[in-house]
Amino acid sequence: MGIAAGELKASLDALAEREPAIAAALARAGYPEPRISGRGYVTLLRAIVGQQVSIKAAASMWSKLTASVGDPPSPEALLAADDETLRAAGLSRQKASYARSLAEEVLSGRLDFDALPEDDEEAIARLVNVKGIGRWTAEIYLLFAEGRRDIWPAGDLAVQIETGVILGLEGKPSEKRVRELAEPWRPHRGAMAVFAWHHRRLGMQSASSQDPV
Repeated sequence: MGIAAGELKASLDALAEREPAIAAALARAGYPEPRISGRGYVTLLRAIVGQQVSIKAAASMWSKLTASVGDPPSPEALLAADDETLRAAGLSRQKASYARSLAEEVLSGRLDFDALPEDDEEAIARLVNVKGIGRWTAEIYLLFAEGRRDIWPAGDLAVQIETGVILGLEGKPSEKRVRELAEPWRPHRGAMAVFAWHHRRLGMQSASSQDPV
């Protein structure tokens, strides 16, 4: 469900009142659109399929997977698919293993999306117990699929870079530094992450438009 547009705006307004640099960035870039993903197994499966490949490649792999296994691929259908079918969809042996692990967790009931802990760190810990789900993937899921407002993916490279840009820092701050900088932004850090990606995307578009032909 993601963070709703009204909540996103309210959180960014609250941050702008606390931090003049965020207020200035918000005036330049405007409010981001909400980023929303579906809740549950399919969103995490798509995250596994898309790991370490381009958006275009991930879309192609997903299209092939759904064409051969079903749209969306159910856990049962995924587990029934043989290695050749998954390879034909572009999944490496490792990704196929991760996808099957996720399907098994869901079918066994060990992973129940309706019963994830309310505490964010506990929910992250539960998700990373699934083979192939790292902290970043868990954080992105909780932010965009569950709309948890204080998720702060400090390990994300774009978040690190753009936090530095917005605050006027020299160079890219480390993950540890980004976590420290964001402490005063609780409980609005999720909105700040969404804004950081928005701010970076606009900055890259602007830079591209100025490139010589």
